[in-house]
Order: sequence, then C-alpha cells, then structure tokens
Amino acid sequence: MAKDRGELSALEEAVMQSLREGQIVADDINREFERALTLGERTADKVAEFGGSWRFIFIFFGVMAVWITINSIYLLRNAFDPYPYILLNLTLSLLAAVQAPVIMMSQNRQEARDRMRAENDYKINLKAELEVRAISEKLDQLIHHQWEHLLEIQQIQVEMIDDLVGKRRGGTGDPA
Repeated sequence: MAKDRGELSALEEAVMQSLREGQIVADDINREFERALTLGERTADKVAEFGGSWRFIFIFFGVMAVWITINSIYLLRNAFDPYPYILLNLTLSLLAAVQAPVIMMSQNRQEARDRMRAENDYKINLKAELEVRAISEKLDQLIHHQWEHLLEIQQIQVEMIDDLVGKRRGGTGDPA
C-alpha cells in the first residue's frame, strides 16, 4: 500500500499494523460512544428523542387544546390566561428556545458518532481491500507456479509420445 500511495496516514498505519498482527479492526462504535457520554449529553439525547416523536406532538396539541378550552370557557368569569393567550405564547416560546439547542446538541453528537462509524468502516474496508490484494497476489503466484508445473508435465508427455512414436516406426517391419 505504501508503494501505491506513498506515505501512510496514522489510520492506514494502524490498519497495516492490525493486518500484520492478525488483529480485528472492527470496533463496537456505539458502545464506545455511549461510554463517553456525560449525564447532560444523555439527557439531551433523551429530550431530543422524545421531542421528535409523535407522542410528544400528540401530548403537545392535547395540552394546547386543554389550555385554550379551559381559558375560553373560564374566560366568561376570570381566566388566568385570557385571549390572545399570552402566557401560552410565552410557554411555547420557552419550549422552542430550550428544545432547539438541545436537539442541535443531540444532532452534533449523532454527527460525531457517524464520523466515528465512517472511520471504522474505512478501516474495515481498507483492511479487506489489502487482504483481497494479498490473496490475489498469492493466487497469481500459485497459478504461475501451476503453469510452470503443467509445462514441465506437458514436456515430459511430449517426450514420452515421441519415444512411443519412435519405437513404433522402428518396429513396424517386424511381424508380431
């Protein structure tokens, strides 16, 4: 590989080392990634997972419908958030202000996980390619050796046929 591309990167060097030592390069990226997460990151992932679900949307619309209904019916007497529901708007703005950065943090971690997975895939593919090349070279070498051996056998067979033909020609006049 070094002769094909020149200098090797650290990643490629690690793959070459694992190839020489017969080690496995495939890693469980998810397990490694999960071990490194902090409590805040785990919480952000759970919030983003819930915030991006149909369950959240149904609960969200349900709470809004209840809020508006209670305030509209209770509005006839003394509503705690009369129309145009300024407190509801404030609550929704706060929800959006908190939820957006949490979801972005979760997406950034997902991107980092995807990068780690892509790097791991690259290492596996590179090692597989190198092993396929090595197998191909060995097959070429075996085929070349086999051809040489077959040529030797063919040469011996030709000599044997020549000997048989020569004996028949010399012995054709003798009665048998």
